[in-house]
Amino acid sequence: MITHPDKLLFPGDGISKGDLAHYYEQIAPFMLPHVSHRPLTMERYPAGIEKKGFIQKDVSKGYPEWLERIEVEKREGTVWHPLLNDTRALLWAANQNCVTPHVGSSRVPHLSQPDLCVFDLDPSVPDAAALQRVALAVRDTLAELGLRSWVKTSGSKGFHIVVPMDSETRFEPLALFAHGIGALLVKRDPTRLTQEFLKSDRHGRILIDTGRNAFSATYAAPYAVRARPGAPVSAPCTWQEVESGAIGPESFKLEDMPARVARVGDLWQDLHLQPTSLERALQGLSRLIQPEEWQLGAGRLRRKGKPRKPSEGR
Repeated sequence: MITHPDKLLFPGDGISKGDLAHYYEQIAPFMLPHVSHRPLTMERYPAGIEKKGFIQKDVSKGYPEWLERIEVEKREGTVWHPLLNDTRALLWAANQNCVTPHVGSSRVPHLSQPDLCVFDLDPSVPDAAALQRVALAVRDTLAELGLRSWVKTSGSKGFHIVVPMDSETRFEPLALFAHGIGALLVKRDPTRLTQEFLKSDRHGRILIDTGRNAFSATYAAPYAVRARPGAPVSAPCTWQEVESGAIGPESFKLEDMPARVARVGDLWQDLHLQPTSLERALQGLSRLIQPEEWQLGAGRLRRKGKPRKPSEGR
């Protein structure tokens, strides 16, 4: 049951907590295949998106007995992440005023084996044409290595581009590969692209954010609503839609997504049918970029330490 369904979570749009829950119930058949068995991080807004929200990973108490969770080690103790394995769990999260579910790139019980490589395009300034060119450049660079990629709107400022990975993939080499792709893209277009995380160092360029490929990193789940005016959705789209300019990062909204999926279905439904071999991808990339051009990224990865491992959970 949704408590206080009339509470306005998007006051400027008249969208209530009940409306949010109804959306997630409608979208569940399309969303659950992408989020099930992935540890959940909740972006919660108890007072609505116009007030400060917070991020919650740990659900150690105050949860229903039926909710599936997984205990994951951290540097000091453990975190009990909830799992969105069914519609009931998705509605439970909505009832916690979780506007945006964030998930990682691996699934229980194989949390040390990521099945996605994620590229997050983060513009410093609004420039639809530049963002479009960069998204297509990421697609084409991956295609040079024989890798097929999938794209979704971020529901915020950019696009998320993903490549499915096979079961041999591990986090540290995956992060190195992603950073190498980013370094190659910056090398080819240094006036438009950067890997500088600080906005003050970007000088108007688009960040190729490859940090989503660490063990503890997350990204907005497919079909997740974002905490922005208009309730935009981070929705799968086609490369043809990006190439034509028909869609942008905030094109899809909570109110029109059910009609869209009824029309086009889940555009990511075949995402994991042909996973990528990371070993072959690294070999191909090594022919396009020099080892020293990966050096900075490798150093950063070493400073982050080894990925943590999951503990026994339920």
